[in-house]
Amino acid sequence: MSSAHQHRDQHRVAYLLGPERIEVRTEPVPSPHVGEILVRIGAATTCGTDVKVYRRGGHPRMLRVPGPFGHELAGTVCAVGEGIAHWGIGDEVVVANSAPCGVCAPCRRGQENLCADLEYLNGAFAEHILVPRRFVEKNTHRVPRGLELELAALTEPLACVLHGVEASDLRAASDVVVFGAGPIGLLFVAALAAEGHRVTIADPNGPRLEVAKALGACQTAAITRGGGQADAVRVLAQDPGGFDAAVDATGVPAVWSDAIECVRPGGLVNLFGGCAPGTSIPLDTHRVHYSELTLKGVYHHRPANVARALEMLAARAFDARRLLSAERPLEELEAALRSMIRKEALKVVIRPA
Repeated sequence: MSSAHQHRDQHRVAYLLGPERIEVRTEPVPSPHVGEILVRIGAATTCGTDVKVYRRGGHPRMLRVPGPFGHELAGTVCAVGEGIAHWGIGDEVVVANSAPCGVCAPCRRGQENLCADLEYLNGAFAEHILVPRRFVEKNTHRVPRGLELELAALTEPLACVLHGVEASDLRAASDVVVFGAGPIGLLFVAALAAEGHRVTIADPNGPRLEVAKALGACQTAAITRGGGQADAVRVLAQDPGGFDAAVDATGVPAVWSDAIECVRPGGLVNLFGGCAPGTSIPLDTHRVHYSELTLKGVYHHRPANVARALEMLAARAFDARRLLSAERPLEELEAALRSMIRKEALKVVIRPA
């Protein structure tokens, strides 16, 4: 093993123990084995999924408690295991939070986000993270020169959004409505506007609607919470029948229904926001059939999306810094998450050192 010797023998790691229970532990810094790298985390960012996982005390697919917490990160390689040729000490990297196997049927179809053996990586809220071999090989990316680590940490959520934009299969200059002006909804606005689409965003939060305008939204709809807003939003479409496409970025079943009601005949509904397990919505089967609607569930990202997201951030395709509301040390992680729950912050940069 090669090592930079800059890191201490002990480091701090935030563990999620259960619903709204986080503990920052001090433990030995791991050493990379064959094919692994050790990354000193320069910046990690909080996200809406972190909030859901924090409140629910875990995630059935991504995180079991007790376990290291956080998944959006950028940092510097500080030790490498045997067999590593592509990465060296001092390289700045983004490590995605999942790695596909590359050999199952979904992977062979180019749907790595649906990999039958998709592995997840948590532990961004820490001073170091050990990157397993599959992640090193499949989904670790070099940070372009000049891109600040706190912006590079936004790569993972932007990659999810780019996968969502791809899946929407939009024609040039489409008329799109996005429900939800949280970080994901705002990233949808930025990505769609960068491609030349006309974007309307619907959300109850006035300051977030202003951020959406700065990121390229053509118009905003100040709706109330809880659904039942389709009529108020649909009238903002260019076509009297509704929008070409609607994106749900809330994960609220009632808003899924609003999104479906807001598209024109032949329109597409991107059901991007993940709802709680066991939830359902009523469906107007007559309208879906005779208006030939496309309802599409969209999940996660592929390695190609991660690479493209990093390129967009480096190219300053939009003002990504508008999504970063504050910076806090690792010990204030719970305070950061609570500020998101109160809608005071969009994303918070966690600086481990």
